Amino acid sequence: MADFGGLVISARKGEYEAGFEKDGQTREHVQLAKSLGVQKIIVVVNKMDDPSVKWSELRYREIINNLTPFLQQSGYKKEDFTFVPISGLTGENLKEPVEKSAAPWYDGPTLIEALDKLPIEKRNPTGPVRIPVLDKMKEQGMVAFGKIESGTINIGDKLMIMPSGNPTQVGGILDHKNEAVKFARPGENIQVKLTGLEEH
Repeated sequence: MADFGGLVISARKGEYEAGFEKDGQTREHVQLAKSLGVQKIIVVVNKMDDPSVKWSELRYREIINNLTPFLQQSGYKKEDFTFVPISGLTGENLKEPVEKSAAPWYDGPTLIEALDKLPIEKRNPTGPVRIPVLDKMKEQGMVAFGKIESGTINIGDKLMIMPSGNPTQVGGILDHKNEAVKFARPGENIQVKLTGLEEH
């Protein structure tokens, strides 16, 4: 349900390779993020302080060169992802830059700086209503869970379920705190009670 995500991978010899193999979790997480609407990713290359890595520029570049084509095949453009090397154990390059003596080759942002540079996505509150449905449940009718990508919905609005084209009406809206609201805008995670709709 997020716009941006952090993909934490290990630079440690063997761990990175295991995550990136055919059925590895790194691949699965990238594909899940894309399919769930995560627009931009910060690839956090962790364990750069590990004895098998020792802040090696060669290892960092190897990871970038392997992951970049996969991220692009998964639907991300080059401007949609950033690589940041860190050590979670020592805190290097999280908030304070890594010491030049450890990584003289790195002059990019810290993780906090990379997060702060992420743009706020523009969404159209007056555009057509688009709510990708992440889940649904039957509870005195149908309740759909999702995030509004475009448009604003109000109780009583008539909507259409796609691709079936079934008409429905907004009977109620719950916000991310599970509180009833009269309307919801783009970017909000909501539950929508749909009336006049059979389960499809």
